Amino acid sequence: MSNAPKIDAVDDLYDNDGYAWSKREAELLRQRRFAEIDLANVVEEIASVGKSEWRELKSNYQLIIQHLLKWQYQPERRSRSWTDTIRTHRNNVEANEDDSPSLAAEAGEIVARAYGLARKRAARETGLPLSAFPETCPYTVDQLRDHDFLPE
Repeated sequence: MSNAPKIDAVDDLYDNDGYAWSKREAELLRQRRFAEIDLANVVEEIASVGKSEWRELKSNYQLIIQHLLKWQYQPERRSRSWTDTIRTHRNNVEANEDDSPSLAAEAGEIVARAYGLARKRAARETGLPLSAFPETCPYTVDQLRDHDFLPE
C-alpha cells in the first residue's frame, strides 16, 4: 500500500503533485483522450515553457553585455574570468537559438530588455556611475553572438 495521499481531482493533482499531473496529462494526450485533458493548466504550462526559454536567453545576453561593458570600461581589470563568462554565455545563446530559431528572430528585443539590468550591474560592479555607460546597448546582436568580438 502506498503512503502517498490519494488525490482524485485533477486540480488537486496539478496543485499538489506537478510531476504526477504532467505524466497523467502526457498519457492522456498520447491516448488521444482529449475530453479528459486538464486543458486550462496544459495551456498555462505550454505558455510557461516559452516564457522560460525567453527569460533564459535574456539572462544569457544580459551576462554577455554586462561583462563586455566591464571589459570595455575597465580595461585595467580585465580577467580570464570575464572572458570565460562571455564565452560560456555565448555558447548558451548559440545553443538556445539553435534549439528555438523563433527566439533568435526576437534577439533584438531580448537584448534591448536585457541591457538595462546589464548596465546597472556593470555600474555596480565597476564602481562607475550609471551615466558612464550608454543608455542603449552599444553592441549589435551579431557582436554579442560573435565568439571573437571584444570591444576595445
